[in-house]
Amino acid sequence: MLTLLTSAQMRHADQFTIANKPIASIDLMEKAARAFVQCFIRDEFDASKSIAIFCGKGNNGGDGLAIAHLLLVNGYDNVKVYVVNFSAKQTDDFAINLQRLDESRCKKAIINQPGDLKHIKPDLIIDAILGSGLNKPLTGDYAELAHAINKLNKKVYAVDVPTGFFAEDRLTDSYNGIKAYKTICFQRPKINFFFPESALATEKYEVADIELDEDFIRQQDTEFYLTEEKDIQKILKKRKLFSHKGTYGHALIIAGNTNTMGAALLASMACLHSGAGLTTTCVPESGLTALNTTLPEIMALPRVEYMRIEHLAKYQTIAIGPGLGVDAENERLLESLIMANRELIIDADALNILAERPDLTKKLVKNSILTPHVKEFDRLFGEHNTWWDRVQTAREQARLLQIVIILKNQYTFVCLPTGKVHINPTGNPAMAQGGMGDVLTGIISALVAQKYTAADAAIAGCYIHGQTGDDLAKEQFVVTASQLALNIAKEIKVLISK
Repeated sequence: MLTLLTSAQMRHADQFTIANKPIASIDLMEKAARAFVQCFIRDEFDASKSIAIFCGKGNNGGDGLAIAHLLLVNGYDNVKVYVVNFSAKQTDDFAINLQRLDESRCKKAIINQPGDLKHIKPDLIIDAILGSGLNKPLTGDYAELAHAINKLNKKVYAVDVPTGFFAEDRLTDSYNGIKAYKTICFQRPKINFFFPESALATEKYEVADIELDEDFIRQQDTEFYLTEEKDIQKILKKRKLFSHKGTYGHALIIAGNTNTMGAALLASMACLHSGAGLTTTCVPESGLTALNTTLPEIMALPRVEYMRIEHLAKYQTIAIGPGLGVDAENERLLESLIMANRELIIDADALNILAERPDLTKKLVKNSILTPHVKEFDRLFGEHNTWWDRVQTAREQARLLQIVIILKNQYTFVCLPTGKVHINPTGNPAMAQGGMGDVLTGIISALVAQKYTAADAAIAGCYIHGQTGDDLAKEQFVVTASQLALNIAKEIKVLISK
């Protein structure tokens, strides 16, 4: 897992590296500039384009000055630096790089006020005005300058963070900083890049390695981790000789209703292809023909009125909710399972039932897993104005209830009972189709049935789900939930075999 650090922790990592590598701070700045330029050149290989580099007078601006020099060395002759002179203060490393730039053939202009920015028409802009560490919106000259740069409507590459962007903490929909096409950041992505509001500041990001001390970074205490492929490879278990269907557990999926049998089929299909030894699906009698015809490998348990499921001990995992409906019968069924002291995987309509029954939420068994999307989450735990607040609530509730909460989005937040958050990086907009959540429930159910811990099942399940979709999206404009379910086994095989 990659430790994700706050801006203050990243500054400490810089200082530790400078003190212990050892490396001078100006040389570390040069290394960062080289890393930025390598990424930039891969994207913008046309050296004839005109480039405007806006540099503040701090270390972010020092990076920008070094970048200007390196672009000239690499044959980008049409580069001009705009020094943003809104403060008398400047860092020592900025001053050194400014002197170096003055000794070069690079063009330079001074911006003393936003109105000085007139009649420029660059092809590309590099934003090196303000770095990380901001915790309030831009005001005054900086806000005006950001507005003026945005009005140019040019492709912007930001150095480490877009000017005006908060690296961590609450983001709002009223962002007034520079809007970047891409942010090239150093050593680690910023925590807030994974929150939906960040799309107002940057369309995408790329991480450039500047060789900070990784041991120091990994030892930092953090709330946030980014899941990597190698983490999933460590979690997943190969199948052994002489194993049999009983080895891989029995999953019970309670799902579907008269008009929503597809949800039950998708969850069951995903459970089957994710490796559960046995899968039983509890559906209304009206859905038995569809289940038996579509998935002959799945056993059926007809769901009837006043049902109480017997012999719960024979199931290693129980999932409830996809397409279930929220009537009184299903409420009684969910309550009976919770009162039977069983760990549950709870999704969709079962979450909506919990939202109306907070008394049941408090009785959830330790290591149960909730898989809400944003609306389901807010129904459960109250309305939230920002995703930062939503994730903090998920952390608190996961720790309080000792459960796992999977808060689904482009980047899914897996909130553990420890209070830690594992961010899943896989998945893409081609997967924005109905039924995807049902498939995720099926994957996680299969993993828990195979005796993975709730935390490992949630982390691995989200990664496998998204990575399967990523591979399908390489050749498809959209990916359907049924396609994804059918390709899970192949994706797991690839991950295990690497």
